[in-house]
Amino acid sequence: MKFIDLFFIGGVVMWPILLCSLAAVAIIVEKFIVLHKANIDANQLLMRVRASLSHNDVPGAMAACTEYKAPVAVIMKAGLLRYTEGGAAVRKAIEAEGKEELFKLEKGLGLLANIAGVAPMLGFLGTVTGMIAAFQVIQNAGGNVNPGMLAGGIWEAMLTTAFGLIVGIPALGFYNHFVQRVTRFVHDIETKSEEFLELVQHNGVRAPEPRKGQAPAETQHRLFADDSEFFEPKKD
Repeated sequence: MKFIDLFFIGGVVMWPILLCSLAAVAIIVEKFIVLHKANIDANQLLMRVRASLSHNDVPGAMAACTEYKAPVAVIMKAGLLRYTEGGAAVRKAIEAEGKEELFKLEKGLGLLANIAGVAPMLGFLGTVTGMIAAFQVIQNAGGNVNPGMLAGGIWEAMLTTAFGLIVGIPALGFYNHFVQRVTRFVHDIETKSEEFLELVQHNGVRAPEPRKGQAPAETQHRLFADDSEFFEPKKD
């Protein structure tokens, strides 16, 4: 018997299970693409940014960040865009961009977790309704049924459970895999962003070159007044 035949035998509950499977595939493909772009050598990027900032070459540092689409590069670039505006502006830009990038990394994971739980439950629902229908046939026949008829109704009812588990088990596996990868990326983003802020604080915002006839700036602005982390601590 062909797969499509089994699908239609399963009844109406097979359609929401099919929708769950399509949504799960779309989320899984999208997360693989996003996480692949996020997987870069952040240490090498930070070294290039450090080398550029040591010569007050902000455009060069921004060019190094532009070469990557990874969250850590986007966050650093957001900070560099506000580099000359002072510490508060840099911190605010990094915080805002960091939240946006973390949202992109976690996008779809909640739906994938729901699919992993809902698909098997839909399968159980289909099995229960199928069993009810099978016993109704037995009742209508007055109990004059052969084992073959009873077995046929039962295995047809069990199809939805099988399809629900086929969708739910891989969805749960990919969900756990993505959660682990996103957690690692979040840790890397927090660590590298803190190192970037320390780097900016160490170099400071250098005053622009004075024009002819203009006295040079007497002081050099520093970015941060303290060493507090810009990421809020996670609540249990």
